[in-house]
Amino acid sequence: MLFSQENTIVDVEIKGIKRLKESFVHQIIQTKKGVVLDSAAIEKDIILLKRLPVVGHAYYQVFRTNDHLYKVSINIEENFTILPEVNFWTTTNQQFSYKLGLYDYNFLGRNITFGGFYQNNGFDSYAINFKAPNLFSKKWGLALNHQNWKSEEPLYFGEKTANYLYNNISFEALGLYQINLKNQFNFGVNLFNEKYQYLSGATDPSIPQNLDLDKRLFKLVYTYNNLDYYYQYVNGFKSVLYAQYVISNNNAFQEDFLIAWNDFFYYKRLGEKGNWTNRVRFGLSSNQETPFAPFALDNNVNLRGVGILVDRGTGVVVWNTEYRHTVFDNKRMAIQTNVFTDFGSWRNPGGELNDFFESENVRVYSGFGLRFISKKIYNATFRIDYGFRISNNSGQSKGGLVFGIGQYF
Repeated sequence: MLFSQENTIVDVEIKGIKRLKESFVHQIIQTKKGVVLDSAAIEKDIILLKRLPVVGHAYYQVFRTNDHLYKVSINIEENFTILPEVNFWTTTNQQFSYKLGLYDYNFLGRNITFGGFYQNNGFDSYAINFKAPNLFSKKWGLALNHQNWKSEEPLYFGEKTANYLYNNISFEALGLYQINLKNQFNFGVNLFNEKYQYLSGATDPSIPQNLDLDKRLFKLVYTYNNLDYYYQYVNGFKSVLYAQYVISNNNAFQEDFLIAWNDFFYYKRLGEKGNWTNRVRFGLSSNQETPFAPFALDNNVNLRGVGILVDRGTGVVVWNTEYRHTVFDNKRMAIQTNVFTDFGSWRNPGGELNDFFESENVRVYSGFGLRFISKKIYNATFRIDYGFRISNNSGQSKGGLVFGIGQYF
């Protein structure tokens, strides 16, 4: 008679953790005591762990303890995850603005994000956010968000422009479901109130100077994530689909509408120090001829150097591409230079799909920047970019500086 014996894990050791709970790590990984040793499964666990905000890097070792018996040691380098949020900028009316917040991205040591912010841009805003991807089990979680947001924003109708005070008060609840390592769904409802109050600029009899709307938003987000991280470097492909159906109580000025957009990300390591990164966004909404169109053209969202909320549309196509090169690197921090080009086009409210190909709607900005990256603090990347106009759009910004925390994409 012939007998075979499989290699078995007799112990799984988690090393290097400080604030991350060991019980939580054992809950989310599939490498467990008593199961058959599977290097492919361990590799997937390492990828999963490196996606956690608290994990700066992770690797594993396997030790043979006896015939067909093995011990797996998972080594984790933690990020610091209790972070202040501090931003300063100027708004469309050159108002000095600031934002102060505090977030813990590893609340209770269980990969929970909890925190909030206060913002003053001439008006008071605040938000509080809670997200626990593994609250109920390895696959099921919950997100709760409340926001009271106020900002002065330009609205465009024909050749005219007016500034309105925009106020959005919302309550959101989302279910989070992770199918497997690569696929995840978020779904839920957002109940919110929107107010628009005329401040200055052009007026039009067809455009209300005051608008108060109660709305319900049903949201679905599908994420395919095949990214692998090595400190500041990223490799792989990711796709995020957002779909929303918004129901309004006042269809006279804003009808119920659908909006959907997909972000595609592609990252490629080039040599030891290079990283080519790309984001492509395509989005459409119900094509209503309204100044309240949902897709904005903005420095901090899509085209670096274009300005602050310079246009709106009911469709968007954007490609951001940049090359990042590490010029300094040690155990605590890294510095990257980057060169980029941002392409974008919009469909005008009430327009046609061929608006995307009209030269006056196509904008191209290119530029260069710097990244200062902490390798011990989650998302602590200070970025500065200067973008300048390449396309021939008269009346548009010739360029400008864009600051931010975290990589642009």
